[in-house]
Amino acid sequence: MNPTVLIQGASRGIGLQFCKNFLARNAVVIATCRKPQEATELNALSKQHSGQLHLLQLDVTNEKHIEDSTEFVEQTTGGKLDLLINSAGMLHPSGRGETSLKDVNIQGLSTTFATNTFGPLLMAKYFGNMLKKGSGAFGKQGLEKGQQHTGVLVNMSARVGSITENALGGWYSYRLSKAALNMTTKNLSIELGRGKSKVICISFHPGTVDTDLSRPYHRGVPKDKLFSVQYSVESMMNTIDGLFYDEHYRWIDCTEFWEILLLGWKRTPILME
Repeated sequence: MNPTVLIQGASRGIGLQFCKNFLARNAVVIATCRKPQEATELNALSKQHSGQLHLLQLDVTNEKHIEDSTEFVEQTTGGKLDLLINSAGMLHPSGRGETSLKDVNIQGLSTTFATNTFGPLLMAKYFGNMLKKGSGAFGKQGLEKGQQHTGVLVNMSARVGSITENALGGWYSYRLSKAALNMTTKNLSIELGRGKSKVICISFHPGTVDTDLSRPYHRGVPKDKLFSVQYSVESMMNTIDGLFYDEHYRWIDCTEFWEILLLGWKRTPILME
């Protein structure tokens, strides 16, 4: 049976590349975005992979929309998911991060949090049970029953969500939303890791990737630290392939650190304080 993948935020960039890579692995992919009719490349990909790639209109900031989408996903996958990737993200509704307190306002904060933090949490709320019914197609299964998993949940975080590494300030909405997303992932790893059907939950820092979101800020990034979308996604997929249900992914000194951040290209867990 082909593995099933749900990619939230798949119209461009990292989400779109994940679609391409998983289609190449013969997975059944459900790709969501707010405006599928405007996702030219995603639509072209759907025509090339008819019956394998399914497009779903979904606004991750609308809980009712997320809830209603479960029926389509259940019908398409038989109610079982092997992997959920929350890829959609935004820097700020203005397109630029706040550089000082005078730029901060409730609209910018709430809109950014709705996409970057609340959306992934609500996706877990409505699709977590499907992950618990998955086949465990991704990652490596432990030898003992207590170390086996049924699904994997991936949240796309960012290094700027780190508290200890924040030396520049600014970008209030984005930094806060990603720090909160790391805590969300930590909470999810505990709740969805209970019982016999366990779900691995991780946050990825994809690196500084050549996408629309980061492009205005490439000037100060060394060439060897600016990754192509293809390289970043392939590295993250390699890490997903190597995942196994292990307490270390969830509990590295949690009294002192907020969350684990897995650097895809190094395949090494680092601590996210």
